Amino acid sequence: MPNLTIVAHIHAKPDRTEHVCAELEKLIPVTRSEDGCIQYDLHQDRDDPNHFMFYETWVSRKQWQTHMNAPHLAAYLEATEGAVAEFTLYEMTAIA
Repeated sequence: MPNLTIVAHIHAKPDRTEHVCAELEKLIPVTRSEDGCIQYDLHQDRDDPNHFMFYETWVSRKQWQTHMNAPHLAAYLEATEGAVAEFTLYEMTAIA
């Protein structure tokens, strides 16, 4: 079975950009050490600093779902409640 690619777009409220960025950065080291995580990279839009994007690769959807239920992700959601304007997530499969 092919790996799972996740593309997640996070749009911070303009007055909360630094806070959201700091909370997203906290996710990186712990997530990269999770079982099944192949790649977990955070990006910020050059033209819109409120727009962040995670590009993730996981061995399987099951391991990604374990990540989605992890305590550090719950802590992120609690810490950024009311600070995120929009969140969009795409589950993808590489074809080439």
